[in-house]
Amino acid sequence: MTQAPATIFLVDDDESVLRGLGRLLRAAGHATKPFASPSEFLAQLSGDTPGCAVLDLRMPGLNGLELQQAMESKGCHLPVIFISGHGDVPASVRAMKAGAVDFLLKPFDEQQLLGAISQALLKDAAARAGRAETAALHARHAVLTPREREVCALVAQGLTNREVAQRLGTTEKTIKVHRARVIQKLDVDSVAELVRFVDRLGQG
Repeated sequence: MTQAPATIFLVDDDESVLRGLGRLLRAAGHATKPFASPSEFLAQLSGDTPGCAVLDLRMPGLNGLELQQAMESKGCHLPVIFISGHGDVPASVRAMKAGAVDFLLKPFDEQQLLGAISQALLKDAAARAGRAETAALHARHAVLTPREREVCALVAQGLTNREVAQRLGTTEKTIKVHRARVIQKLDVDSVAELVRFVDRLGQG
């Protein structure tokens, strides 16, 4: 499936700032989508579009930090860059602890913003690739029968066929058959690769 192009979502109640950021980013080759309020942005937020969000810190209604939390609660993991006209150290610390890519004070250097956006887009692309890989692993694991999943888990723990058979109350010959099917269905070439598969599955 072809992925949508990255979009820079701009949220700022100052229309002149929105226009200026839009011009700058479009000139740099980025697609942008401006929003004059957090509520307008949240109403159209899907999380499906790759990109990042540039949020003003102080806005009527939700402030930037509250908007970042609302995005997370809606399952939107777009990387966030904050911009602010106020040197608020506690707010910048909170923003960075919450995972913001950068916190820029107005007036900021254009190259600084473009650099932060490049970093955010790389972060978003890596996160999306990681989520896609995890989904693919779960899809492969889902084809196993309940018994094959049990065998898979025990083999991944390092148990021998005999030990697995004893644990599950069956014969070693039966476990060999299940084990072969597990390896075939998961499309792995060895027990070592099976162990890595289960580790990655658990981390996803």
